[in-house]
Amino acid sequence: MKVNGTPTRTIWVEEDGWTVRIIDQTRLPHDFVTVPLTTMDDAATAIRDMLVRGAPLIGATAAYGMCLAMRADPSDANLDAAYAALYATRPTAVNLRWALDDLRAILRNTRPDERAVSAYRRTADICDDDVAICSAIGDHGRAVIEEIWQEDKGSRGRVNVLTHCNAGWLATVDWGTAIAPIYKAHDAGIPVHVWVDETRPRNQGASLTAWELREHGVPHTVIVDNVGGHLMQHGEVDLCIVGTDRTTAGGDVCNKIGTYLKALAAHDNGVPFYVALPGPTIDWTITDGLKDVPIEQRDAGEVTRMTGRTDDGRIETVTLTPQGSPAANYAFDVTPARLVTGLITERGIAPASEGGLRGLYPEAP
Repeated sequence: MKVNGTPTRTIWVEEDGWTVRIIDQTRLPHDFVTVPLTTMDDAATAIRDMLVRGAPLIGATAAYGMCLAMRADPSDANLDAAYAALYATRPTAVNLRWALDDLRAILRNTRPDERAVSAYRRTADICDDDVAICSAIGDHGRAVIEEIWQEDKGSRGRVNVLTHCNAGWLATVDWGTAIAPIYKAHDAGIPVHVWVDETRPRNQGASLTAWELREHGVPHTVIVDNVGGHLMQHGEVDLCIVGTDRTTAGGDVCNKIGTYLKALAAHDNGVPFYVALPGPTIDWTITDGLKDVPIEQRDAGEVTRMTGRTDDGRIETVTLTPQGSPAANYAFDVTPARLVTGLITERGIAPASEGGLRGLYPEAP
């Protein structure tokens, strides 16, 4: 995708061939800043402190963390230590584990003096594969938007899509998952408009989704999280598309907190509710999302404090709650498969069920 007209990915290797550079997403939308990662600890911090976020991008950053670790010390002991440190950064997104398992399996069978080169080569492939996967998700999802437009064009003059959190190109290496179909539809000339949930507490919708939609010229409107149900009741939402950090083999989806409530509202109002995901986000080891998906609980400060730009241009962080009031910060919730209209993958659209997923991924364990 583009930033100020320049094609940009979320993560890349510098011209020196080993330094990794990322967009610091904690600085958006007010400042576009990139930062270098030169050590495994840098990569771990970037994941843990959410300079990078989104399941596919977390996986790619973890893979580059392994590259940096092998460049510093390619021993078996450091391989295991780097795996453990990176794995501990975020417990919910399954792409993190997938990328680390992939790298470790390759590096175990590689001579120590060749591990760094091998790691960088494989991670570059992971990133390129993610771009291709997300582009394919966009193509399959665009067909859904186009079908709605062909059936209903003229009634409102546009297709209204509601999304939650950020599942655009900032959450992946490029294109995105849930937002990729919107980009593809917009680029194909389909008049699409996006209702952007602010997505408290970190405001990834208001800060990130709105920013990248603006950069691409996609019409959108930021709304507070609880407006979605009202819009659906009044026929102002044609479909919902969200991303997911982990999808169970049975079709349950774990996504940013608040997704479940959107799915309930969509179900009550007959609004199609789609989830866009790449294959590596499927956790084939579990079927019951409510019971088996670990829900990350983050620092309460994300709830009690907020950062923004003042009228005179300063970036300030303020406290919202009374001093001494405790806060809970559950980062994700699980939407049961029964509330999901379909899963949009790089291989097509499947029912949210084990049979549906295995029909697209017959090689899955």
